Amino acid sequence: MNSPLQPLFAARLERLRTHMAATGLDAALISAPEHLRYLFNYSGEAAFGIVGARTSSLVTDYRFIEQAEEECVHHPWRQGVTTEALCRDRQRERLGQTLGRVLAELGARAVGYEAAHVSVAQWADISADLTGLALRPLADVLVQARCVKDAWEQQQIAKAAALGDAALAALRPSIRLGVTERELANRLERLLQELGSEGLSFPTILGFGPRSALPHSAPSGRTLQRGDLIVLDYGAVVNGYRSDMTRSHVAGRAQPWQQRMHDTVARAQQAALALLQPGISGRALDVASAAVLAASEFAAHAGPGLGHGVGLILHEQPFLNGDCEALLQAGEIVTIEPGLYIRGQGGVRIEDDALLLDSGHQILTQAHRDFELAL
Repeated sequence: MNSPLQPLFAARLERLRTHMAATGLDAALISAPEHLRYLFNYSGEAAFGIVGARTSSLVTDYRFIEQAEEECVHHPWRQGVTTEALCRDRQRERLGQTLGRVLAELGARAVGYEAAHVSVAQWADISADLTGLALRPLADVLVQARCVKDAWEQQQIAKAAALGDAALAALRPSIRLGVTERELANRLERLLQELGSEGLSFPTILGFGPRSALPHSAPSGRTLQRGDLIVLDYGAVVNGYRSDMTRSHVAGRAQPWQQRMHDTVARAQQAALALLQPGISGRALDVASAAVLAASEFAAHAGPGLGHGVGLILHEQPFLNGDCEALLQAGEIVTIEPGLYIRGQGGVRIEDDALLLDSGHQILTQAHRDFELAL
């Protein structure tokens, strides 16, 4: 695919090549689906990327070669730098043999591979055909590079967030007494796709009443009853980039303890958002939010951790918790999602996606935050 995005993808490859040169690698084998998307724009399956000093290849088979040829971003404007899609004959050549042949053509000797993204069994099969090469685990350079989103990536996540906002607004008439968690989740998922989402950011989390206390409640056949707490956590996908938002409600008028619980979570989220800007650590944000929960009557029911990065996968670095000493940077997109979960009674979580700006931040998820739903 030749497109205005060519310079963007070329720059990503060049950053990886700079790392390779600095660490003495002649080539890198890329297997993580998110990294195949990040470097090549490939969204299919059954593929390995090979990045050399001047060329790059995407190896797949007959099932995905046409898709790879359509999606992969090529760089013909720069002499000597190309990206090509290669079709492996699965009947005649093992994957390791194909990779070895391409690496031999590159003259590569020291090769990095994504140890964290390939199974032990698969790597044993592949590496058996790569004899004579110095194979070394590749540092998480791409994981780190993906933390800071460029302008185009920011736009995709903002679009995904807007789809999520629109879907929840359209879902509102379907939130009625007697509806089941599964019915409501199915309706939301249909709305997301009708509005243009590429599937789901992750399986929808939805719980009514006591089941709202399950942080990752899978929708069940439980029906919505008056007075139930509702936790709804979901996201949309645009060009592979995800959004992630949680809203909490009560079916009808809130009991005093429910209102206090919701207000406590809202204050905990605002405590973190008040500090959210480049240069602050994830730990500092977590401490600020956790302090609000710890000082409340619900301290024993606080969920640990505050949030995470979001992008081509749902949970990316940085992870905002007590161990995160890394300082946040402009261009990162993180979730801020404190929660309280009382077993047998219900839970409340409020989650938004926030883009760090040069100064401060911008909330991308704008769906309504009404707690009490008139039903």
